[in-house]
Amino acid sequence: MGRITRSLVTAVMVTAVVAGTAGWASGTAQEPVTGPPAGTAEWRAAGLPDPERTDPAGVARFFAGLGPEERQRLVRDHPTVVGNLDGAPLELRYAANARSVRDRHPGARVLAHDSRGRGQTVLVYGDLATAERVAVLVPGSDVDAGRMGSLTRKATALREATGGRTAVVAWAGYTTPLGVGLDAASGELAEAGAERLTRFAEGLRAAGVRPEPSVFCHSYGSVVCGLAAHRLKAKDLVVFGSPGMRAENVAELRTPARVWAAKDPTDWIDRVPNVAVGGYGHGTDPTAPEFGARAVPAQDADGHDGYFAPGTSSLRAFAAIAEGAVR
Repeated sequence: MGRITRSLVTAVMVTAVVAGTAGWASGTAQEPVTGPPAGTAEWRAAGLPDPERTDPAGVARFFAGLGPEERQRLVRDHPTVVGNLDGAPLELRYAANARSVRDRHPGARVLAHDSRGRGQTVLVYGDLATAERVAVLVPGSDVDAGRMGSLTRKATALREATGGRTAVVAWAGYTTPLGVGLDAASGELAEAGAERLTRFAEGLRAAGVRPEPSVFCHSYGSVVCGLAAHRLKAKDLVVFGSPGMRAENVAELRTPARVWAAKDPTDWIDRVPNVAVGGYGHGTDPTAPEFGARAVPAQDADGHDGYFAPGTSSLRAFAAIAEGAVR
């Protein structure tokens, strides 16, 4: 893609966003955080399974072969690894993160916390081990370990709307874009995020979480979900405020999950062109009829971040989807 074309695409997208919002923050280039968590060198030196070469099922088998005292010793000696190890028992991950994470999130347990970069955090509301329904929320731009407010509000709203019957995961588990810029227009961060989301979901199943989750993907998070869709074992993929999923239609996602899409009339994302040129732009609007997603009512949501507001038709629909109450 030539410099002129790239600049033109970026200018079009940024101009559209500026026209649709009261203000904006220019994007800052981000490097995706990948690879194993902090403390892995010491973990490997102790002769423990390599987090990069062991899949979540292998991690689960390793822990299944340990006694209670050995498990607790790993939590004490290697909390930053155990706390971020997909496939490890849930209770061990919670215990490890309780030792290494200082931030407290009311009503939630910390299932993962990676302090590298801007920080990544995964919070759980409810009991994943016993829940009959599970929802995972994947955020868009400007969310990290230090800025979880919007995501946690969505998670608690969804859990309340299901009457506490659905366990909800606030998954800030990838490096998100900052503001509006090339990162938000490209797929680089989403590609890294898709790898992490897929492994996370595999880890839940390996750790004994049986319900396939309903995955709710906001804004740039829907790009992550689109790229992960063909490998992500999910009951539903629900995108809202989406700039596109890097697919022209549902069939291109290659997923058996039900695909849903919502966009309220006041969302500025509607002013972002659904272009895909030389790796920039994210393709067809998922709410367009030709995309083929199931429509979620969102006419009374407010703006780009209002889909989980109490009393909205979108929140009621999201709760019904999460609970399996709609076909």
